[in-house]
Amino acid sequence: MRAAVTGGAGFIGSHVVEALLGRGDEVHVIDNLATGRRENLAADATLHEQDIRDDLRSLFAEIRPERVVHLAAQADVGTSVERPAFDAQVNVLGTLNVLEAARLHDANLVFSSTGGAIYGECAEPATEKAERRPLSPYGTSKLAGEEYLATWNRLHGTGHVALRFGNVYGPRQLAKLEGGVVAIFLDRLRAGEPATIFGDGEQERDFVFVGDVVAAVLAAQVGAAGTYNVGTGRATSVNELWRTCARVAGSGGEPEHRDARAGELQRSVLDPGRARDALGWEAQTSLEDGLRQTWESG
Repeated sequence: MRAAVTGGAGFIGSHVVEALLGRGDEVHVIDNLATGRRENLAADATLHEQDIRDDLRSLFAEIRPERVVHLAAQADVGTSVERPAFDAQVNVLGTLNVLEAARLHDANLVFSSTGGAIYGECAEPATEKAERRPLSPYGTSKLAGEEYLATWNRLHGTGHVALRFGNVYGPRQLAKLEGGVVAIFLDRLRAGEPATIFGDGEQERDFVFVGDVVAAVLAAQVGAAGTYNVGTGRATSVNELWRTCARVAGSGGEPEHRDARAGELQRSVLDPGRARDALGWEAQTSLEDGLRQTWESG
């Protein structure tokens, strides 16, 4: 099968590319390399250095993809607050470009969305029917992308799928780009430097290993159209995360605590039941095993 992966030189994208190649697909990567890296790419993947904000129709006419995995995005919440127009150009207009180019080739699309930035505070693990309360332009732009997918499914009879990711972590994640707390903690531990926890550290997140996320992307390519949470359903506090990272790294250091950051969510956890029932997908990697794989990959 011919697959196109936008953002395929990035953290999650490069793992998706490897999985597609591993099952025998012909894989084309569309990435402007603003944050993606050439060294992430498998040799058998074909790189097309292009921005999704540009017209993609001629490129797709060359590739003729049968499936599209759309991972390219402006993914930093802070940037979305400071530059909301740029965030919308990439995440809304860029997604429209990908959708229209895919439609011309009858290619169904898997879209990477977000759970925490869409649901807001979660007293209980959020289902896909939970109230959507974005607290940043990033969350709003991803929600807009989801709505465009749903509209295209109704209007054009496509089978596009949106996956709302939890807090993804794993090998190749860069702390300075994705801002992932796992990458930050492990970088500090590797350097023998103290880590910082903002607030009391009892804020909770749903940490999901990148290998499990890749499995969800592959499952979604043969699943029913719609929106699915991709998380573990398990809440892990930042304090617990630090202790597990330190245990995996063989370090006994203590983090530094600073004042809580304004607007930070206290609890964000996803209910993955719909993905389990409809796609046959469920996270398989425990937090400690995933952290150990991430640590050893460095």
